[in-house]
Amino acid sequence: MGGNLFKNIFTSILETFGLAVWVEIVTDSPRCTYYFGPFSNESEAESAKSGYIEDLEAEGSKGLAVTVKRCRPENLTVYDDSLDFKFDRFPAFSGQTL
Repeated sequence: MGGNLFKNIFTSILETFGLAVWVEIVTDSPRCTYYFGPFSNESEAESAKSGYIEDLEAEGSKGLAVTVKRCRPENLTVYDDSLDFKFDRFPAFSGQTL
């Protein structure tokens, strides 16, 4: 158990300085970016990424691009709604509904 505690403290220190490793998965549908981690090194992240991919695919996500990188994400899930179709952007003509 002492090894896990040291590993968790070490990973927390790396995360504080933006040196922790994260698995970044960008999906086309839905248009999202997910971050999984932190990990203390790339091999840990590489070992874990297949499970995250399987989970997202099981939830129906499509077009996954996976990257393992050092970063410090502000949010663990980022939804890109800029491409969503919004009905309120188009005027309705008299007698018609959208």
